[in-house]
Amino acid sequence: MITPLGVYVHWPYCTRICPYCDFNVYKNSNVDEKVWIAALTRDLEHWARQTPNRKLTSLYFGGGTPSLAPIAVLESVIKNCDRLWGFEAGAEITLEANPTDAEQSTFHDIAATGVNRLSLGVQSLDDGALKFLGRNHTAQSAISAITLAQSNFERITFDLIYARPEQSLDDWRRELTQALTFGASHLSLYQLTIEPGTAFDRQVRAERWQPAEDALSADQFDLAQELTGAAGLPAYEISNHAAPNAQSRHNLIYWRYQDYIGVGPGAHGRLTLNGARVATEALANPQEYLAAPKVGVSELETLDQEAQLVERLTMGLRLNEGITLYADDPFYTDDARAAKLQQAIDDKLVLLQCGRLTATQHGRLVLNRLLYELLG
Repeated sequence: MITPLGVYVHWPYCTRICPYCDFNVYKNSNVDEKVWIAALTRDLEHWARQTPNRKLTSLYFGGGTPSLAPIAVLESVIKNCDRLWGFEAGAEITLEANPTDAEQSTFHDIAATGVNRLSLGVQSLDDGALKFLGRNHTAQSAISAITLAQSNFERITFDLIYARPEQSLDDWRRELTQALTFGASHLSLYQLTIEPGTAFDRQVRAERWQPAEDALSADQFDLAQELTGAAGLPAYEISNHAAPNAQSRHNLIYWRYQDYIGVGPGAHGRLTLNGARVATEALANPQEYLAAPKVGVSELETLDQEAQLVERLTMGLRLNEGITLYADDPFYTDDARAAKLQQAIDDKLVLLQCGRLTATQHGRLVLNRLLYELLG
């Protein structure tokens, strides 16, 4: 059986860099669309030669802000993916966008390229919170963008960030309740995390503000499960909630540890090539990526069994469905690992039923600790 295959395209530019962001992003610059089309085509053709006789389940434009990319670049990538692999019936083509007025003006043209799912970086429905998060849109423009997106795309999703400083449980209840009234079939709800090297990291270390307390963050997480479940959008992953059959097909490829190709500056990929699991990473600097003579890959690594186990658990335990454990996994072949798994079961952090390992709701809430205990 051939596993699903996805393509991720990284567009590295943003009009501004948000203070919580640690992605490979750069301030928007002058773009030569012909140069970008040539570089992305070069890499797509390279990876198509490595993955013959397969069709794409998903194509995902992420970033950065790919809605800032020239329409010709988006069209070229979609046409090349169709030429090189072809799309499965019902394939999902997703593009990330922000709800600014300028980006809203391009929604119709983006949809005309074949993009059928829009992911909106709303982040909050409160103007004060948007200012704190460094966003360049208002709550009203976010609401307008959601409405406009629903009239242009088959499917939409949008993101919200919770566990913000001084955000009470009632504040989060009001904001999420409002978000659920818009009728989107998918929501991504992310707890604010302080990533090393970001502006927020520097602010917290300078004691300009403090992150939300763990207990309040946990209560807000539990409230999100309650409200989204009641609205018909239960969690299928730690941070993602969807109506039946509305899950992100591309992200499921990641979490199920299936195959995906990464093109664009800094993009990562995971592929099964000649029976081996291979990790790829593209050159991170856009100018170096564009100037690469043959293919913009900086790293290609064959993953051993332990590395694969770490990735399978790290990704798969995020999902409500969990992962399948195999007979040669160390939880079955190594006494020390077996004891760690049994302890996690006894602590009600995971369940093991018919060879399927799943994290409980509490286990997902403390997933980093759980992974450390299982893999450390």
